[in-house]
Amino acid sequence: MYRELGQLTKDKTIWKQNIPYVASLLKNQSPKITAKAMWLLGEMGLIYPQEIAPYTKEIASFIVSENDLLRERTTNALGRIGRADYKLIAPYFKELFTLAGDKSSNVRLSFIWASENIATNTPEAYKNHISVFEKLLDDENIRVRMEAPEMFRVLGKRKPEYVSHCLDKLNTLSKNDVDRVVRIHAKGAIKVISTYSSILV
Repeated sequence: MYRELGQLTKDKTIWKQNIPYVASLLKNQSPKITAKAMWLLGEMGLIYPQEIAPYTKEIASFIVSENDLLRERTTNALGRIGRADYKLIAPYFKELFTLAGDKSSNVRLSFIWASENIATNTPEAYKNHISVFEKLLDDENIRVRMEAPEMFRVLGKRKPEYVSHCLDKLNTLSKNDVDRVVRIHAKGAIKVISTYSSILV
């Protein structure tokens, strides 16, 4: 079944007709199968958001799963669906933020990635949540810290006024973080915020 899902993932021409089948696997007793199905539903939802709409509530129910992988995958899926149509994930948007402080670094990483996806087309949803991402800039996990500046880059291109107050923090990160990728991503965010802020002036 896992291999079957892998083959289905590769053939986008049959995605639409297989959405109900993939959604049925959310009830599979194997977390591995459920996680794979959830990932695929997210990718399907980016292209066919209205066809995925009946299943978003069930996908979002895994936000409170005890399984780290399932929390990670529900975040990924909601991010992709929310990128296509924010209205579909709006009822679960506030709950998603509980994952910003998740015990699993992979879940925290997925939360940032999902937020970048949603913010691409609906940046205004994040207007009052910037402090959450400021905290993630200082995360103990290096992969989370690598990704965190990317959210500032995404918002900086669309709503630079939301994140311009974070330039000092990003500048400190770009000069002092022990990891080279973190420094590079922080510099990239600074460049985008500064560029688009000047356009607004």
